Amino acid sequence: MTQPISVIAKSLVRERTRAGLSLAEVARRAGIAKSTLSQLESGNGNPSLETLWALCVALDIPFARLMEPQSPKTQVIRRGEGLAVNAELAQYKAILLAACPPGARRDIYLLLTEPGGERLSHPHPAGSVEHIIVTRGRALVGLTQAPEELSAGDYICYPGDQEHIFRALEPDTEAILVAEQN
Repeated sequence: MTQPISVIAKSLVRERTRAGLSLAEVARRAGIAKSTLSQLESGNGNPSLETLWALCVALDIPFARLMEPQSPKTQVIRRGEGLAVNAELAQYKAILLAACPPGARRDIYLLLTEPGGERLSHPHPAGSVEHIIVTRGRALVGLTQAPEELSAGDYICYPGDQEHIFRALEPDTEAILVAEQN
């Protein structure tokens, strides 16, 4: 049976970064050598179950989080799509676009944009996610290698810890940006 060291390595770096802790501090809390943690984060070594448990305690995370690869995903919901719930007593429809994960921080922005240049954003801290809803006009939005063309009412979600763009395709394009950081 193969050791999932590459998944563990990425998870350790992600979770240590998320916690804002140094390599030395996590090693101290886990009771292991800093060099051991450095090797594990580099994808080297064969950690014991006890070492992994100690690291989970030091990082205050469930054990399964080290073993589950976190694959960033892009999600697009077009106007008229999505899981909708209708009210009984009013002309009101709620469409869930994204639920907030526990412990996340969200900042909400109104974007007022014009054609003539794109907003290129460098990667934000590990685990960052951006949600955008175009409210007027059209825009090219998402990861730089695979942006999506969105119209009014369209929604996109993508990993903010990768390079991404926003380019207005029509005058007076507006959007709501929700920036989420775990």
